[in-house]
Amino acid sequence: MKKTLLAAIVAVAALSACNNQAPKMDEKTQGGAPAELKIAYVEMDSIQTQYKFCKEYEPILEKKTQNSRNTLNQKQQSLQTAAMKFQQDLQNNKYTQQQAEQVNAGLQKQNNDLQALAQRLDSELAQEQQQYLNAVNDSLQHFLEQYNKNKKYAFIVTKAGLLYADKAYDITDEVIAGLNKAYKGLNTKPAAKPAKEEKPAEKK
Repeated sequence: MKKTLLAAIVAVAALSACNNQAPKMDEKTQGGAPAELKIAYVEMDSIQTQYKFCKEYEPILEKKTQNSRNTLNQKQQSLQTAAMKFQQDLQNNKYTQQQAEQVNAGLQKQNNDLQALAQRLDSELAQEQQQYLNAVNDSLQHFLEQYNKNKKYAFIVTKAGLLYADKAYDITDEVIAGLNKAYKGLNTKPAAKPAKEEKPAEKK
């Protein structure tokens, strides 16, 4: 998965976590700005490469993407082979006009089915990628909301949009450590509730 996969959530999660954290305004400079404005930043590329959820889930997306490509390529090659054979048989007068129309209609249907399959697979992959991005976004928001209760940053931003950033304000390692500590793994599922036993019907 390309590094641009998380571009959709850059800044969103970090800024959302601070929506309710207004900077203190009791001490102001002559210009009216707060005397102290605490800002920190996070490197999203590092989140993607070091957050366990991303490291475990991205290979799954890559595999599904490759499987979809392989499926489409195989069907496309099969259709091309059938179309070439049809053209050769047509040139060798192996079909009546009615037979040729039937074979051509069948090839056209295969092509339409292939296009529909491609659109369906693309839609499914896009939906799953969006779910993945939403999951990362939700994890970041939840963690930063808890994290910032003690840190009291006015803003937590991503480094991607900054022209210059002092490394002293980089909290990426803390965020990654906190996310990984809270992460339970992809295979963790809540225990299923035991099914209720049905009482045997009373004999009349």
